Amino acid sequence: MSRPTHVPVTTVTTSPPDATAPDAPWPFTGRADELELVRRSVAAGRGGLVVTGPAGSGKTRLVTEAVRGTDHARAAGTPETRDIPFAAFAHLLPETVTLHRAVHLLSGVRLLLVDDAHLLDDSSAALLHQLAVHGRTRLLVVATDGAPVPDAVARLWSGELLPRLALEPLPREETAELLTAGAGIGLEPLTVDRLYRLSRGDLRLLRELLTAVREEGLLVPVPGTDRRAWRGPVPVTRAVRERTARILDRARDRAQERETLDRLAFAEPLPLDLGRDDLDLRALENLEAEGLVTVDDHGAARLAHPLHGPVLRAAAGRLRARRLARTPDRTGPALEAERAVLALRIEQADVRPVETPVGDWLAAEGAPLPAPYAALRARYARLRGRLREAAAWAREGLRAGDDDTACRSELALAVAQSGAEPAVGSGTAGACAAWAAAARGDLDEAVRAAAAEDPYDAVRFGAPEWATGRLTGVFAAHADALARRDGPALDRAAGELERRGFLLFAAEANAQAVRAHRDPRAARTARTRAAALARRCQGARTPALSGLVLGELTARQRQIVTLAAAGLSNRQIAERLTLSVRTVGNHLYGAYTRLGAGDRGALPWLMELPEPLTA
Repeated sequence: MSRPTHVPVTTVTTSPPDATAPDAPWPFTGRADELELVRRSVAAGRGGLVVTGPAGSGKTRLVTEAVRGTDHARAAGTPETRDIPFAAFAHLLPETVTLHRAVHLLSGVRLLLVDDAHLLDDSSAALLHQLAVHGRTRLLVVATDGAPVPDAVARLWSGELLPRLALEPLPREETAELLTAGAGIGLEPLTVDRLYRLSRGDLRLLRELLTAVREEGLLVPVPGTDRRAWRGPVPVTRAVRERTARILDRARDRAQERETLDRLAFAEPLPLDLGRDDLDLRALENLEAEGLVTVDDHGAARLAHPLHGPVLRAAAGRLRARRLARTPDRTGPALEAERAVLALRIEQADVRPVETPVGDWLAAEGAPLPAPYAALRARYARLRGRLREAAAWAREGLRAGDDDTACRSELALAVAQSGAEPAVGSGTAGACAAWAAAARGDLDEAVRAAAAEDPYDAVRFGAPEWATGRLTGVFAAHADALARRDGPALDRAAGELERRGFLLFAAEANAQAVRAHRDPRAARTARTRAAALARRCQGARTPALSGLVLGELTARQRQIVTLAAAGLSNRQIAERLTLSVRTVGNHLYGAYTRLGAGDRGALPWLMELPEPLTA
């Protein structure tokens, strides 16, 4: 048969998918740095890139987005064709071909994307390796971590033929953005955290869970907000059952191990007291050896995947569930232990994340939480800059109908620090009065109220003189640096605040450093850091952060940046303002430099901060 002398290349359409269709992909969200790296690799003359990561981490979506609008050929490995020579490239090659001839034919392809390279047959893997050796074709290769990989594919990065980009799980903040973009509705933070924990970075599982929750009508409005919350059991869909089949089968097969798994499902984490008689330690050892159970450094056992507990609970009968379920006398001491840890960490000025499995579990299931516990969780979240989460915990404490003063105060503080004035009577005494004044723009009154109640709030308002001699540790260092208008010292204070988990305080210190620095480059660095930290603080709008907006732009730059932040392309801006595309690009580049923004993604935040919370 005749052999082609070239390989046809398909042009990928650039029209966006219909996001309203049930099976349409979610909008591409997050991974801006990784996307830019892949695009630079695509634009390079030779070589290429290998992208690896766990199953469901978005590898294929990332590279598909990177090559959108380019001419490229595409191939993929499949489990069904691993024993068929050159199966992955069958649509690009003659029916009968040698390795040498295949390399010659595909060397004419400018860009070749190979998905699921860990599933390639040996001949296709050898072909891919040879294409990398010859270097005339740009390669984008995708493989899944933890799966067996053909030696020829593994040598692409182990032999340093191609650089490797190892994808980490999508961060929590970007997961929240993805959920909002994909679902078209806002989810309150405890629901986002729950979906994030259950999916463990598997974006396909994340979508399946959210789809099931929506279809079963489990998302309910949060009073006084535009957000929705999910409480109660996890929907055990067919897909969820398939992903947890191993532990369900194990629970059915062996009675002793089933009892151990069910006890963990209803009451994890369980402290391992060698003298207790309600756990079969031998069964627990077997389950740990098989990776179904983990034991932490404190000697507490829990199921290896957070999805296992909900599935096992759903599979238990009513009588079994009643026998094993948590009871108030068991949750009370556990909650008090978590509360004591949180209180100690606040006292030590260290609010980095800590595990609070019992409170998280009770909140997820919709069980009532003691108001003192909920108020402390709200305070801990607020100190970490997670204002929406703080408001959510405060509402959990008020949900039972108790008009708890501490919960009302925490809710008012979270609302005020997001830029909205708390409702009258919602706990606006003391520290709340200072932030209520700041929210309505009366900074003088805010400083006076803060000086009487919390001197560090006066520092945050830009008046460190009111805090002289009244603070210690990193808070005193922040106040001293601000009083001296010492930019480098403010940078150091911001770094220490960030290290201790005070992300909002660190963002404010960096924002204050922008004005204190004499070196424009140092000021831009401080601005960049302040913006990055503030974006993680769930809609914070405080006086210190107001200085980030737009910075020092020319009138033309402000005009162009405003349009870019609204989503217009460079060409659309050029047509609207009767400018050349190159001129628009130059103005944007200058604006990025002055704002300390890396790309368009930061502009909406810098132009207009997120909508504030409401009480």
